[in-house]
Amino acid sequence: MRKFFALLFLMSCFFSCKTPEARKPVKKTSGTSFIKESAERNKKLIAEEEALITEIIRKDTLNDYIASESGFWYYYNRKDTLSQIMPKYGDNVVFSYDIKKLSGETILSQNETGLQNYVVDQTNQELISGIRDGIKLMKEGETVTFLFPSHKAYGYYGLENRLGTNVPIQSTITLKSINSTENN
Repeated sequence: MRKFFALLFLMSCFFSCKTPEARKPVKKTSGTSFIKESAERNKKLIAEEEALITEIIRKDTLNDYIASESGFWYYYNRKDTLSQIMPKYGDNVVFSYDIKKLSGETILSQNETGLQNYVVDQTNQELISGIRDGIKLMKEGETVTFLFPSHKAYGYYGLENRLGTNVPIQSTITLKSINSTENN
């Protein structure tokens, strides 16, 4: 009987020493499919917004629109043809702006936004990238209206309780002053 229990003990030790095996997933997926789908959705969204903006530009025969290298369009309400000074890195600028839907419906008025002090490319202000890029195209005293696709405006997040997600906008900016810093 001792031999039987000894043999049983040895066999249980032998079979219990097996290491656990990892379970394989039922379905294998990679993150690249999600990224590809997201990129395709964004390309489609940008194409739709650009088509909408292009149609607005085509219908507006009163203004001469300029396409920026940054992916938005603009026209001058008031242009300074004499000055050559434009804001550059580190300059302190004072400006006012509004935000409207492309239909013209006001989202933020100039009274709501007030006068803005901004150090070009240095201030961590809550300005949309379109406004930060647009200011660098202006001269002191100019007023410019910009048409921004949603990725240059409020994008996926929108503007709380005022503007939905992925909505292109227009903004009229008046650059009041440019104060160059000593570093420039």
